[in-house]
Amino acid sequence: MQQSNMAPQGMAVTPHHLASESALRILRAGGNAIEAMVAAAATIAVVYPHMNGLGGDGFWLIVPPEGEPVAIDASGAAGSLATPDAYRQYQTIPHRGPQAALTVAGTVSGWQEALAFSAELGAVPQPLEQLLQDAIHYAAEGIPVTASQAAATRSKLAELIDRPGFAATFLVNGAPPAAASRFVQPDLAQTLKTLARQGMDSFYRGELAEKMASGMRDLALPVTLADLHQHRARRCTPLRLRHRYGDVYNLPPPTQGLVSLAILGITDGLQLEQCDDAQHIHRIVEATKQAFSLRDRYITDPQAISADIQQLLSETALQPLAAQIDVTQAAPWGKGKGPGDTVWMGVTDSSGLSVSFIQSIYHEFGSGVVLPGTGIIWQNRGAAFSLDPDHLLALAPGKQPFHTLNPAAARLHDGRTLIYGSMGGDGQPQTQAAIFTRYVMRQMPLQQAINAPRWLLGRTWGQSSDALKLEGRIDAGTVAALQALGHEVEMLPDFSEAVGHAGAIVRHPNGMLEGAFDVRSNGSAAGF
Repeated sequence: MQQSNMAPQGMAVTPHHLASESALRILRAGGNAIEAMVAAAATIAVVYPHMNGLGGDGFWLIVPPEGEPVAIDASGAAGSLATPDAYRQYQTIPHRGPQAALTVAGTVSGWQEALAFSAELGAVPQPLEQLLQDAIHYAAEGIPVTASQAAATRSKLAELIDRPGFAATFLVNGAPPAAASRFVQPDLAQTLKTLARQGMDSFYRGELAEKMASGMRDLALPVTLADLHQHRARRCTPLRLRHRYGDVYNLPPPTQGLVSLAILGITDGLQLEQCDDAQHIHRIVEATKQAFSLRDRYITDPQAISADIQQLLSETALQPLAAQIDVTQAAPWGKGKGPGDTVWMGVTDSSGLSVSFIQSIYHEFGSGVVLPGTGIIWQNRGAAFSLDPDHLLALAPGKQPFHTLNPAAARLHDGRTLIYGSMGGDGQPQTQAAIFTRYVMRQMPLQQAINAPRWLLGRTWGQSSDALKLEGRIDAGTVAALQALGHEVEMLPDFSEAVGHAGAIVRHPNGMLEGAFDVRSNGSAAGF
């Protein structure tokens, strides 16, 4: 059985081992967890280009050794030209092409704000050139193409090949790159060099911003230079769930952090410790349906929310939802929000400073649009908007879209600090629930809690089915029991990316660090 990795000084967990090593290099040089995460974030943008990048959004959950956790919302709003009238020819927001690239990319602003917070903590700043060094090298000299990138390029080629800049950037001699072949991104290398030389703010208010805005104008994107100028990441207070085993934290709106915490709150009293595997999955799935109903009722741009989202996580609010769960019968449910390609990463340093982080361009390869001369593929997060003017998520310039992204953390009553998360759209809160309940409540070893077969209620890439999808390794008796409870079941491969790339780090009371990565990814848990 694969064991989790232990280390005394620092630990990084990412879905690509090169990103883990970038974080570790900064930790070894005396940098803290925040700086190490920026290095990892830059590297993963290069080595996992189908899942994240500089043209996407990011969210940070920073847990200091003492004091309250801090969240950073680095997501961008709809551009000033993204008016409902501009989309009148469409029934829904396009998922690909220039009209899909309708929101500002916030992830670089999150790097900038996190480094500012790091300086406030008293850290001696590491030079940007050091933080971005690996990413620049990999973009300029090349990376080995992962099987994941090769498969995503092949499967989505028909809808991406004609998008501006895609073929020139992501195809090799007009064809998808082969797994393990060398893949170079020279324009992205130059963009990263500009950030290292001129600072992160150049992305929004400098030479790089002007270059990107010129390309946006030429390609008729609904985002302008003024939109870039106006964007800044913002710090916010994380949501908190008071669980029997400790305090659990996640991101507030516009993310679905409420869903992840509500699932744990609803199942807190459902005796998961005593359940067999079928009832464990059933009860979490039923709690997921209840939590999704909260999401669909409340979560939108935080400026448009009047409800107290934190109050929705009180015992008084969650108990009625728990009471609706029938342990003998699956409830019907509506459609989910669908899939999403994302990366979750975690870093903890020797001081105990921990970072739970997510970075995404939404669907694989985002909008498919690469801004000329930059190597930056722009996200399609704006596809989460609705063109129905009465909808909670109705499109409007300057409005933040709904986000599936939500990095998690917990401070357990026994003194452990846990940071954890996953990629995967609708699957993110479900995978988080699997990790937390297995490791914390059912006392499963950390690596086993991530390796064990998982499930997904909702859609996977390119599919319209919202059935309960189970990895093929799940015991046949468990599958039959779930079907008997009324679940419409579909089977996935034994190890499927559809259930996400998860990861976790635990800081034990004696200061030792334990990391576990997802065998479904190209990741690692690297420590020293």
